Amino acid sequence: MQVKEVLRIKGSTLFTATPDTPLSEGVMVMADNDIGSLVVMSGGKLVGMLTFREVIGILAKRQRERRAGPTPPIAEIRVGEAMQVDPFVTHPEMDLDELRSQMVERHARYVPVMEGETLLGVISFHDVARAVLEEKNFENRMLKGYIKNWPA
Repeated sequence: MQVKEVLRIKGSTLFTATPDTPLSEGVMVMADNDIGSLVVMSGGKLVGMLTFREVIGILAKRQRERRAGPTPPIAEIRVGEAMQVDPFVTHPEMDLDELRSQMVERHARYVPVMEGETLLGVISFHDVARAVLEEKNFENRMLKGYIKNWPA
Protein backbone atom coordinates (compact mmCIF):
# COMPACT_ATOMS: atom_id res chain seq x y z
CA MET A 1 0.00 0.00 0.00
CA GLN A 2 1.22 3.49 -0.82
CA VAL A 3 0.79 6.83 0.92
CA LYS A 4 -1.47 8.11 -1.88
CA GLU A 5 -3.98 5.32 -1.15
CA VAL A 6 -4.23 6.39 2.50
CA LEU A 7 -4.68 10.02 1.42
CA ARG A 8 -7.43 9.02 -1.01
CA ILE A 9 -9.36 7.25 1.76
CA LYS A 10 -8.66 9.92 4.37
CA GLY A 11 -9.48 12.91 2.19
CA SER A 12 -7.48 16.02 1.58
CA THR A 13 -8.82 18.54 4.08
CA LEU A 14 -5.91 20.66 5.25
CA PHE A 15 -5.65 23.03 8.17
CA THR A 16 -2.91 25.60 7.90
CA ALA A 17 -1.46 28.58 9.73
CA THR A 18 1.23 31.13 8.99
CA PRO A 19 4.26 31.78 11.17
CA ASP A 20 2.57 35.04 12.30
CA THR A 21 -0.64 33.33 13.45
CA PRO A 22 -1.08 33.64 17.22
CA LEU A 23 -0.38 30.28 18.84
CA SER A 24 -3.69 30.54 20.72
CA GLU A 25 -5.56 30.64 17.37
CA GLY A 26 -3.65 27.63 16.10
CA VAL A 27 -4.47 25.67 19.25
CA MET A 28 -8.16 26.56 18.91
CA VAL A 29 -8.22 25.37 15.28
CA MET A 30 -6.60 22.10 16.33
CA ALA A 31 -9.03 21.62 19.24
CA ASP A 32 -12.15 22.64 17.29
CA ASN A 33 -11.34 20.25 14.43
CA ASP A 34 -10.01 17.39 16.57
CA ILE A 35 -6.67 17.39 14.77
CA GLY A 36 -3.18 17.10 16.16
CA SER A 37 -1.28 19.29 13.72
CA LEU A 38 -1.30 22.36 11.54
CA VAL A 39 0.78 22.81 8.43
CA VAL A 40 2.62 26.13 8.58
CA MET A 41 2.74 27.88 5.21
CA SER A 42 4.40 31.09 4.11
CA GLY A 43 4.30 32.44 0.57
CA GLY A 44 2.60 29.25 -0.61
CA LYS A 45 5.43 27.06 0.70
CA LEU A 46 5.66 24.64 3.60
CA VAL A 47 7.84 26.18 6.30
CA GLY A 48 6.97 24.06 9.33
CA MET A 49 4.59 21.91 11.33
CA LEU A 50 2.82 22.73 14.55
CA THR A 51 1.76 19.77 16.67
CA PHE A 52 0.73 19.48 20.28
CA ARG A 53 4.33 18.44 21.01
CA GLU A 54 5.58 21.88 19.92
CA VAL A 55 2.77 23.64 21.80
CA ILE A 56 3.65 21.85 25.03
CA GLY A 57 7.35 22.51 24.41
CA ILE A 58 6.96 26.28 23.99
CA LEU A 59 4.65 26.53 27.00
CA ALA A 60 7.17 24.65 29.15
CA LYS A 61 9.97 26.89 27.86
CA ARG A 62 8.00 30.03 28.71
CA GLN A 63 7.20 28.69 32.18
CA ARG A 64 10.90 28.09 32.85
CA GLU A 65 11.74 31.58 31.57
CA ARG A 66 9.01 33.09 33.77
CA ARG A 67 10.65 31.53 36.83
CA ALA A 68 13.91 33.23 35.88
CA GLY A 69 12.35 36.66 35.39
CA PRO A 70 9.69 38.63 33.50
CA THR A 71 8.69 37.31 30.08
CA PRO A 72 6.17 38.43 27.47
CA PRO A 73 2.67 37.02 28.01
CA ILE A 74 1.88 33.63 26.52
CA ALA A 75 -0.84 35.29 24.42
CA GLU A 76 1.93 36.95 22.37
CA ILE A 77 3.49 33.66 21.19
CA ARG A 78 3.33 33.17 17.42
CA VAL A 79 3.16 29.85 15.59
CA GLY A 80 6.56 30.56 14.02
CA GLU A 81 8.14 30.59 17.47
CA ALA A 82 6.81 27.14 18.34
CA MET A 83 6.69 25.26 15.02
CA GLN A 84 9.01 22.50 13.92
CA VAL A 85 11.10 23.95 11.12
CA ASP A 86 11.95 21.75 8.12
CA PRO A 87 9.75 18.78 9.09
CA PHE A 88 10.13 15.29 7.67
CA VAL A 89 7.95 15.00 4.54
CA THR A 90 6.94 12.08 2.35
CA HIS A 91 5.75 11.63 -1.22
CA PRO A 92 2.60 9.91 -2.52
CA GLU A 93 4.43 6.87 -3.91
CA MET A 94 6.21 5.96 -0.67
CA ASP A 95 5.36 2.49 0.58
CA LEU A 96 3.33 2.59 3.80
CA ASP A 97 5.69 0.17 5.55
CA GLU A 98 8.62 2.47 4.76
CA LEU A 99 6.67 5.49 6.00
CA ARG A 100 5.75 3.69 9.21
CA SER A 101 9.40 2.82 9.75
CA GLN A 102 10.50 6.42 9.11
CA MET A 103 7.82 7.80 11.43
CA VAL A 104 8.94 5.53 14.26
CA GLU A 105 12.63 6.28 13.66
CA ARG A 106 12.08 10.05 13.51
CA HIS A 107 9.44 10.11 16.26
CA ALA A 108 7.07 11.85 13.81
CA ARG A 109 3.34 11.63 14.46
CA TYR A 110 2.31 13.85 11.53
CA VAL A 111 3.96 13.90 8.11
CA PRO A 112 3.15 16.29 5.25
CA VAL A 113 2.74 14.59 1.87
CA MET A 114 4.41 16.61 -0.87
CA GLU A 115 4.46 16.20 -4.63
CA GLY A 116 7.26 18.50 -5.63
CA GLU A 117 6.35 21.85 -4.06
CA THR A 118 2.65 20.96 -3.76
CA LEU A 119 1.22 19.95 -0.39
CA LEU A 120 -1.26 17.08 -0.90
CA GLY A 121 -2.17 16.36 2.71
CA VAL A 122 -0.92 15.20 6.09
CA ILE A 123 -0.63 11.58 7.18
CA SER A 124 -0.83 10.89 10.89
CA PHE A 125 0.45 7.84 12.72
CA HIS A 126 -3.22 7.10 13.44
CA ASP A 127 -3.97 7.12 9.68
CA VAL A 128 -1.12 4.68 9.08
CA ALA A 129 -2.25 2.37 11.90
CA ARG A 130 -5.85 2.38 10.62
CA ALA A 131 -4.75 1.61 7.04
CA VAL A 132 -2.53 -1.27 8.19
CA LEU A 133 -5.33 -2.67 10.38
CA GLU A 134 -7.86 -2.51 7.52
CA GLU A 135 -5.39 -4.19 5.16
CA LYS A 136 -4.70 -6.99 7.66
CA ASN A 137 -8.42 -7.48 8.34
CA PHE A 138 -9.06 -7.79 4.59
CA GLU A 139 -6.26 -10.35 4.21
CA ASN A 140 -7.64 -12.26 7.20
CA ARG A 141 -11.13 -12.45 5.66
CA MET A 142 -9.68 -13.63 2.34
CA LEU A 143 -7.59 -16.34 4.01
CA LYS A 144 -10.53 -17.54 6.14
CA GLY A 145 -12.73 -17.68 3.02
CA TYR A 146 -10.07 -19.66 1.19
CA ILE A 147 -9.64 -22.13 4.07
CA LYS A 148 -13.41 -22.53 4.47
CA ASN A 149 -13.73 -23.38 0.78
CA TRP A 150 -10.67 -25.64 0.72
CA PRO A 151 -10.93 -28.17 -2.15
CA ALA A 152 -11.44 -31.82 -1.16
